[in-house]
Amino acid sequence: MPMLRKYEAAVFNEDVLNALQNGERHKDLSDDWADTHYFELKANTLQEAWSMANRKWRAEHGFVIKAIEEMDLD
Repeated sequence: MPMLRKYEAAVFNEDVLNALQNGERHKDLSDDWADTHYFELKANTLQEAWSMANRKWRAEHGFVIKAIEEMDLD
């Protein structure tokens, strides 16, 4: 069985960013989603990490996944 690797996803929400730029607020998400958040994912491959991230942070809800990078195992 392949060993899980650690990945870091960089995610923000474009809907929140646009609302703030228009002097408004998003109805569901806090203002800090306009900034990039970093999340750790565990997956077998980079492709699997992207797949997991796309299911969790859906583009149709305004989420943008800027990057996913493999992290060093500590």
